[in-house]
Amino acid sequence: MSGIGPDQELSIAAIATAVAPGQGGIAVIRLSGPSAVHAVDAITVIPGQQVWHSHRVLYGHVVAAGGVERLDEVLVLVMLAPRSFTGEDVVEIHCHGGVIAVQQVLARVLEQPGVRRALPGEFSQRAVLNGRLDLTRAEAISDLVGARSQRAAQLAMAGLDGGIQKKMVALRERLLDQLSELEARVDFEEDLPPLSGEALLQELQAVRLELLALVADGERGSVVRHGLRVALVGRPNVGKSSLLNLLSRRERAIVTDLPGTTRDLLESEIVLEGVPITLLDTAGIRATTDAVEQLGIARSRDALASADLVLLLFDLAQGWSDADQALFALIPEEVPCLRVGNKADLHLDADVEVASVADVRLSAVTGDGEQALVRAVLERCGALSEQPLLLALNQRQSDLADTAAEALARSEQVAADGLPWDFWTIDLRQAIRSLGEITGEQLTESVLDRIFSRFCIGK
Repeated sequence: MSGIGPDQELSIAAIATAVAPGQGGIAVIRLSGPSAVHAVDAITVIPGQQVWHSHRVLYGHVVAAGGVERLDEVLVLVMLAPRSFTGEDVVEIHCHGGVIAVQQVLARVLEQPGVRRALPGEFSQRAVLNGRLDLTRAEAISDLVGARSQRAAQLAMAGLDGGIQKKMVALRERLLDQLSELEARVDFEEDLPPLSGEALLQELQAVRLELLALVADGERGSVVRHGLRVALVGRPNVGKSSLLNLLSRRERAIVTDLPGTTRDLLESEIVLEGVPITLLDTAGIRATTDAVEQLGIARSRDALASADLVLLLFDLAQGWSDADQALFALIPEEVPCLRVGNKADLHLDADVEVASVADVRLSAVTGDGEQALVRAVLERCGALSEQPLLLALNQRQSDLADTAAEALARSEQVAADGLPWDFWTIDLRQAIRSLGEITGEQLTESVLDRIFSRFCIGK
């Protein structure tokens, strides 16, 4: 195998927990492979009569190469094959956190014969290759570790519980049933009862519709999983910083009555209805000779191009001006935009013309209209739906499900042309193959390498 996991005869080792100076009381170093137990035994002193049995915790010290100097006080957790995450012998060394101690222990581990540093995602890949974990569950582990909101963690757990695997296996089995009927007719049609092309087509299109629904849910799930970048744009002193403070519930920007107060791009991480949102409070875009403010304005223009959504604030009390329209024209056509009329507490309701320009009206000072704004943001980004989101395919899985759906869609043309049964099997096999790639039943080693290379080291 190229890339990840080129030689399973070697044991692999890596730090399995986050490492930072002064952070974390405990760090975990994980080993997996045939020499894992021997390697840890060689660098530790385990006092008394403690036995290296599976699923036992041992107490001792990691010692330096001379066998005298103690590097750290540790607990050793032994999990022998096949009762481990990877299906191989796995040993975890629980040492003190921070940086120096854990790096010293890892260095001692990597000095042992038959042990090399693990590559990103290699522990999970070995679990898949050894049949301990299906591919969708392995990907769900990565999503769970990277979850930025409680809702994202819930979706990851649905995948970890096997929801995606079960759904894809069930759909693939339905297609395999139809393929077996078709192949039987190709070889022994004269000896079998007639096969209804209409009933066959209905079943294939029913599976296709389920796949398309999963793809649509995957798009919603992507928003929950990866979050959105929302840029706050507007003329100076229209209330962008006040809105950021309102939504983030903490002071992240200096709010004054002076135009041009925000001179840099401020970011605030929040969660709206389970969706992680990165709010970008941009400098007011206007003509200025101030070099520092010009730099902030340049960054604001960059934020417009990279945002998933733009909130263009304008002052309801002053109305929609030519300057507001000029800002609106700067927003790229492909980026959704909501025109937010702020300072509703100062605006007279009788001015219907001004109010009609706004997609949402609010007061960033009093909070009136905040919920309407939140709903409008999520609706514009496709994150709201009447149907609960129970499963969410990742991008790789969604692409394969979409490929399978396209293959099944071609069966309509095959049916319309009245082609023989063996023509039906071509696209049906493609759909089955794509679903098999989702679960890992039909994957090349090079594809596995690409998938797990996106995982973090130690996972």
